[in-house]
Amino acid sequence: MLENITGAQLKSMTLKELLALSEEAREKITKTVLKNGGHLSSNLGMVELTVALHYVFDFPEDKIIFDVGHQCYTHKLLSGRYKDFDGLRQKNGISGFPKRSESDYDCYNTGHAGTSVSAALGIAKARDIKGEKFNVIAVIGDGSFNNGLVYEAFNSLKLLNTHILVILNDNGMSISPTVGSMHEYLEILSENAQQQEKKDRHAKIFERFGFKYDGVYDGNDLEQMIAKLTEIKNRLGYESVILHVATKKGKGYAFCEEHPEATHGISIAQTDRIYTEYSSVLGNTLTRLAATDKRITAVTAAMTSSLGLSEFFEKYPERSIDVGICEEHATILCSAMATEGMKPYYAVYSTFLQRSFDEIIIDICSQNLPVTLCIDRAGISGSDGETHQGVFDLSFLGLVPNLTIAVPKDVKEFEKMLEFSVDYNAPLAIRYPRDGRRIFRSAAEFGFGKWEKLISSDDSKYVILACGENALSYSFEAVENLSGQGIGVEVVNARFIKPLDNEMLGSFSGKTIITVEDNVLAGGFGSIIDTYFCNSDTKVKNFAYKDGFISQGNPSVLASEQGVSAKAISDFIIENENR
Repeated sequence: MLENITGAQLKSMTLKELLALSEEAREKITKTVLKNGGHLSSNLGMVELTVALHYVFDFPEDKIIFDVGHQCYTHKLLSGRYKDFDGLRQKNGISGFPKRSESDYDCYNTGHAGTSVSAALGIAKARDIKGEKFNVIAVIGDGSFNNGLVYEAFNSLKLLNTHILVILNDNGMSISPTVGSMHEYLEILSENAQQQEKKDRHAKIFERFGFKYDGVYDGNDLEQMIAKLTEIKNRLGYESVILHVATKKGKGYAFCEEHPEATHGISIAQTDRIYTEYSSVLGNTLTRLAATDKRITAVTAAMTSSLGLSEFFEKYPERSIDVGICEEHATILCSAMATEGMKPYYAVYSTFLQRSFDEIIIDICSQNLPVTLCIDRAGISGSDGETHQGVFDLSFLGLVPNLTIAVPKDVKEFEKMLEFSVDYNAPLAIRYPRDGRRIFRSAAEFGFGKWEKLISSDDSKYVILACGENALSYSFEAVENLSGQGIGVEVVNARFIKPLDNEMLGSFSGKTIITVEDNVLAGGFGSIIDTYFCNSDTKVKNFAYKDGFISQGNPSVLASEQGVSAKAISDFIIENENR
């Protein structure tokens, strides 16, 4: 039934048929995510609500924006992408997020939290200016509802003089359980009918912005959702509405219902052996260091377990802060705590740190405060695609004064960097990938601003400067490819991007420099080295990612397609030798 479904067929179905369609969608999503990885529990909770939306509204003429977008799988199945669904999150397959280039049913690309209401208002305003007639819907979870951008959008509703529907999908979860005053506020609104007067009084805050509040309804009750959405559709011509629904994250899959945090995102193991995750080293090390240093605090934006901080939060609750999906706020919070003598560690994915760029410059670095940014999932992260690849942080952090940038070669060096950070009295960023797959033998003691030669050669003509575990792995494999050919190559662990090890760089006169990094070239490590040697005769070859966005797929395959691989490095050296 689901395989060939069209909008017209769906609208002609009975309730019984729609319920069967919902279960078929839930089964397809579960089977595919367990095979490919992806966001499971969030999508299972959205099935009935999405079916009801497609039954009542006329997509793609009407427009729907999914906040974050990771809960759009049923929408994809109902919009002609069933046959492509087995390729979800795979190279050359369909994305795990909405993509305008993929289907007319996806009107706006999303991937980060809090953008849907602003986007819906922008589309609605364009509709009004052009004199068109269609409905605009933003679907946003209670986790994203904490994001400050949502309230900037709310603040402009009356100014824009337009009408939209905001569906607040309240399941008590983001990636971690939802926290904060807004969550407590939504809980008040979710109380039973006996508290109706209290609910009505609290709901008036939305009316101040220009919305009519309507809730709370069971978002997993398909019949109720169809009736309520049909009613609201008739009101959108003259008013904006917030429809507050409660759904069960992981609905229909007992394990997901009982463990929604663990099954928010499912990762599929790669064939490479995983030594450990950097996040576990972060959590273990901070927990150990905090036992003797009362200044240490851990801050996260709704990512406690994903960033390895669960044990720290359990042992030191008074020094543990989860601000919800509010990355900018987390950054300023850290800087302010640092002014009072605390030692804050802000753990965050590289892709989400981008949202804090202004605060890093002004609040942390212009005040030269000892905040440590622990940047997880740096580099190509894989199957979540363009919005989640952490390939820009070296570029946008490298231009900020007062900021030291460190890149560990492996998890053991990461631990040393964290130990060093405790007494480092200035801004520090440490960036690292998810998986630690290799331990490199140390060739020199760890010291501030100092690199180390991991492979030395007395007659070397080439020096590979590699930053980070993935770049060093490619470099070592390249040297192995060249074994027996009599070509001298040195490999340097360039573990500090700022400051550079100028002393070691100055010793490479007359050699060809090769840079390797898990970042885009523009503004990254390679471009910094290019600038260093720009007034000399030294030849520099860069291996970094191209100027563009990187789609989903296996990280090593994607890197190779970007020209960053052991083969590409060794081929360059061989070709250079044969000239």
